[in-house]
Amino acid sequence: MPKRLRLTRRFPVAMTEDGYRRLKSFASEAGLDEGEALSFLFENFNSIMNHDNLATRLRIFNSELDARKR
Repeated sequence: MPKRLRLTRRFPVAMTEDGYRRLKSFASEAGLDEGEALSFLFENFNSIMNHDNLATRLRIFNSELDARKR
């Protein structure tokens, strides 16, 4: 059976437990593995992202980042 898509890049990724659980859940719901799910999300980022919420969510994430590292 041919591969559905060719994954050409591999890189180490550090994720929060919550982020990884959500990635696994999304991948499972979509019938993808985690790498395919990440590829889909980033290839289609502009069409699936609510740009108004992105700035707010990013600001909140960055403000909590130091506390989450402890």
